[in-house]
Amino acid sequence: MTFDEWTRSGLPQLLRFATVLCGSAHLAEDVVQDVAIKAHRSWNRISEVRSPDAYLRRMVVNEYLSWRRKWSRYVPRADVVPADVVADHAEQTADRAHLLGELARLPRRQRAVLVLRYYGGLSDNEIAETLGCSPGTVRAHASRALAALRIELKNPAALTTEVTHAY
Repeated sequence: MTFDEWTRSGLPQLLRFATVLCGSAHLAEDVVQDVAIKAHRSWNRISEVRSPDAYLRRMVVNEYLSWRRKWSRYVPRADVVPADVVADHAEQTADRAHLLGELARLPRRQRAVLVLRYYGGLSDNEIAETLGCSPGTVRAHASRALAALRIELKNPAALTTEVTHAY
């Protein structure tokens, strides 16, 4: 498979994954763009691995986890809300926004574990491989993250359905 073929078939899925992981469509686009540039340079090597999609997903996770170090020299400012955004008062949209807000408050590794598990559908071993840690560490991150969310969420049972349907 060439890089152009992969971008047509795999890039939209990778962008959706990154959007859930990052909690911001704009940040996700930046992360995926950086990963795509790096992947293009090394596509001959990447295309030969067993699962290029898993490899690129790991690149996205690594880029997301290192994003703070990379951009720490910039001064953050409040997000600008476009004027044409109309509030959707549907309960599902509100719940999803609330959940994504709570996910954004988690430490990056805990958030990455939850997104990989519930949105990506990966097992503990696959998450451990993606993050470069042990399956026990993955379970510890997941346990701490879920405990933190249970304290904040009124309905913790909604977690698994909301994350999988967030985007």
